[in-house]
Amino acid sequence: MDLMKLGAQMLLSKVTGGSGDSSIAMNALGSLLGSGDGGLDLGSIVSKMQDSGLADVASSWLGNGDNAPIDTSQLRNLFDGDKLSQFAAQLGTDEDTALSGLAEALPNMVDKASPDGSLLDSLSDLGGLAGLAGKFLK
Repeated sequence: MDLMKLGAQMLLSKVTGGSGDSSIAMNALGSLLGSGDGGLDLGSIVSKMQDSGLADVASSWLGNGDNAPIDTSQLRNLFDGDKLSQFAAQLGTDEDTALSGLAEALPNMVDKASPDGSLLDSLSDLGGLAGLAGKFLK
């Protein structure tokens, strides 16, 4: 299963109880988490988390074992307010509900993209990997 489908299913489960159009949820996730070229940019999100004092949370998502939770206020600080409003509108819900779904989906998406503890091991997220590699090369 690809990461976008996994995230959409988890998001819909939380936001609509599992009903709803998964393509709408995938588009919403792509708009919020995307690299602009159709890929996910999970590397930039993990980097933002590390810069925002959430390095331990990000590390738990990358490593083996349980994923540490992230709360909606922490997510709100990671994303631009306009993007969050657009994300919620695409899902047809309020920001708090959308962020609650994202708080469940995002850790699992990063976890699945890093089966051996590194996003660099995942070839399904080339856009995000290029962004992450670019940060290391600066």
